[in-house]
Amino acid sequence: MTRKDNNPIVSLLSRIVSPFIMLFALYVIFHGHYSPGGGFQGGTMLAAAVLLIRLAAGREISQLQFKKSWGTPVGSVGVFIYFFTGFLALLMGGNYLDYSFLPLGLEAPVTRGWGILSIEIGVGLAVMGILVAIYDDLLEGEPND
Repeated sequence: MTRKDNNPIVSLLSRIVSPFIMLFALYVIFHGHYSPGGGFQGGTMLAAAVLLIRLAAGREISQLQFKKSWGTPVGSVGVFIYFFTGFLALLMGGNYLDYSFLPLGLEAPVTRGWGILSIEIGVGLAVMGILVAIYDDLLEGEPND
């Protein structure tokens, strides 16, 4: 992309649609262990909402929503949440990602639900952060808009 034309209709529609995409992505992440969807699909939709603003508004405006330097740290936090949930179950005497061994002080089915939710959140953050970081890294060599 060497030339950028600011189209006010595209810019306005992307700013209107992007929050709704993010809201639906959060629904998919938080409801993923009860229905189709989950962390990967929700994280992809979160990344799509961020990239929609990046494509429609340009680099400077998109930095107000999600800074370029946040991609890798957000992805790393997501991977850490996933790893820590599984490792905590391992430390408590279960297998890796055996959610019933998480020390939450709740009944086993409720503990499994919270464990799966934490995994879904971790995967969603990892996917979103890494996809946005890949897009930003691919545009590193492009001249500024």
